[in-house]
Amino acid sequence: MEIVVTEFTPQSKIKNPAKREEVILEYLPLVKYIAYRIAGRLPSHLEVDDLINSGLIGLMDAMQKFDPSKKIKFKTYAEFRIRGAILDELRNLDWVPRSLRQKINRVGNAFKTLESQLGRPAEDDEVAFHLDMPIEEFQKILDESKGLSLISIEDIRVDEDENGRTNLLTFLADKTLLNPADSFNLDQVYHIVANTIDELPEKERLVISLYYYDELTMKEIGEILNVTESRVSQIHTKAIIRLRNKLKSEIV
Repeated sequence: MEIVVTEFTPQSKIKNPAKREEVILEYLPLVKYIAYRIAGRLPSHLEVDDLINSGLIGLMDAMQKFDPSKKIKFKTYAEFRIRGAILDELRNLDWVPRSLRQKINRVGNAFKTLESQLGRPAEDDEVAFHLDMPIEEFQKILDESKGLSLISIEDIRVDEDENGRTNLLTFLADKTLLNPADSFNLDQVYHIVANTIDELPEKERLVISLYYYDELTMKEIGEILNVTESRVSQIHTKAIIRLRNKLKSEIV
């Protein structure tokens, strides 16, 4: 279940070095929750404590850079920074073998090619046939790729800013407080993401909803769908491949 942190931390405490330890202790359960949730999608040899440490660095970065004038709650900003710091650490570790990256890139390109030709989501057997591999090998690649299917909001860019990239934190603000240009971009992003999810096959759409919105575990989703946890992971990976293909072509 989701760890709930009440939004009561005063701005003076966030910016006061003497009070920062109190904020860290207050938000430590959130850091652990995010770290364990990400760790559940990774190989067992990766230490969750290392992810927690990276998350704490993200939390401290959030305290230093938080700007209330952006009209974003500190908890929302902290979640973004915590998750981003953990994912950055995973990228730096480069824990995914090059051979696996090549395989998942092949699978992603196969989905993109077939769906362009067919005008609909490609089925497993169609992708396996296109790749000239047994269906069992195709499903094994999906199993091995579960960690690669982690998506960071930082991976989606819209416009350039002074740092050469724009993250989507801007779009988490109250829409009524955005300037007309930002409001237009917000509508575009929401429209693209919503349409992309709507175009997913029904089971993939359900897994995305249960995992990211209801924040259920893969095991819990498997119990709902009456399939194995491994099968849920495969469905999730396929959904992420389709989403990434579409979002990259529309947004990045």
